[in-house]
Amino acid sequence: MPRTPTSRQADQAAHAAATQADPRWAAVVARDAQADGSFWYSVQTTGVYCRPSCAARTPRPENVRFHASCADAEGAGFRPCQRCRPRQPTALAHHAALVTDACRTIDNAAADGAPSVDALAASAGLSPSHFHRIFKQATGLTPKAYAAARREQRVRSALEQPADSVTDAIYSAGYQSSSRFYEKSHQVLGMTPTHYRAGGATQRIRFAVAQCSLGAIVVAHSGQGLCAILLGDDPDALVRDLQDRFAQAQLVGGDTDFEALVAQVVGFVEAPGVGLALPLDVQGTAFQQRVWQALRTIPAGQTASYAEIAQRIGAPTATRAVAQACGANALAVAIPCHRVVRSDGALSGYRWGVERKRVLLEREAEAAAPAATKKAAA
Repeated sequence: MPRTPTSRQADQAAHAAATQADPRWAAVVARDAQADGSFWYSVQTTGVYCRPSCAARTPRPENVRFHASCADAEGAGFRPCQRCRPRQPTALAHHAALVTDACRTIDNAAADGAPSVDALAASAGLSPSHFHRIFKQATGLTPKAYAAARREQRVRSALEQPADSVTDAIYSAGYQSSSRFYEKSHQVLGMTPTHYRAGGATQRIRFAVAQCSLGAIVVAHSGQGLCAILLGDDPDALVRDLQDRFAQAQLVGGDTDFEALVAQVVGFVEAPGVGLALPLDVQGTAFQQRVWQALRTIPAGQTASYAEIAQRIGAPTATRAVAQACGANALAVAIPCHRVVRSDGALSGYRWGVERKRVLLEREAEAAAPAATKKAAA
């Protein structure tokens, strides 16, 4: 006759099942350092408690209990693990402090020029390669890109001060020569320094309102390239959005020639897989631009999660910042933030409505299917 499990065995099996169903268990199995500090776990058979990233042998789930704090675990009678030392600051927290100090050093350098990676690494007590890696993980930028972004921010602030000349603003921000700054001024400011100082009042943006299968669409061009593709239900609301984005610019209705460009954009929105052979005037922070560039590498008909994009740009902890960058995108479809989904594949967080996101993804999937079938047959 088969043996009947005892009440204790049944309780252990039930607890093991509950533990394995808990998302925290997956972090323990994966030794996920990102989960450190969010919870701790104890092991009844050893009497110790650990942080999720502990390198010790993975315990049996029926012996595991989860705790909200070290005090909670110790109050339950468990002692700190001597291997992972859960009461000590995590490596991530230590690295974050080092990166914060490095950012402060770069910020304070101003016109003296940003310190080298070697100098920053020496100050942090790390090798240059290790320092470079943890800096990028924490900020999403390399030290050089961070210094450039801060320099761009300083020049914007300086140009907004009427007492400084344009040349003084450029040099005080940390640029070593005005000619090098002027070479990339449109990329940094979206216009010349003189126009920026005037609040963008001399910037001329052509725009037009049209209709497509997704509703109303506003297309705007700055002279450098497409600067906005906005989707919605209310054309007037979209125009107001455009005015808010370029508050000091001169908005001019498009002429007959411009209508041809609008038609090309509408055609692209209807069939995103064909590509858009038009230049874009992409304006955003250094981090946003890194995210937007990563989005443009997602093929039509495919998706990526916010966490995957964060990994691709070298900032695995910046999932929320990636989502915010997607929400700040003003070039619908051209920068395909509709191809970014949650980790479970669910649709969420689309600036122009989740239903439009669904339609765009369905269109791209349908267009990609015949191409994949044809490739498989070949």
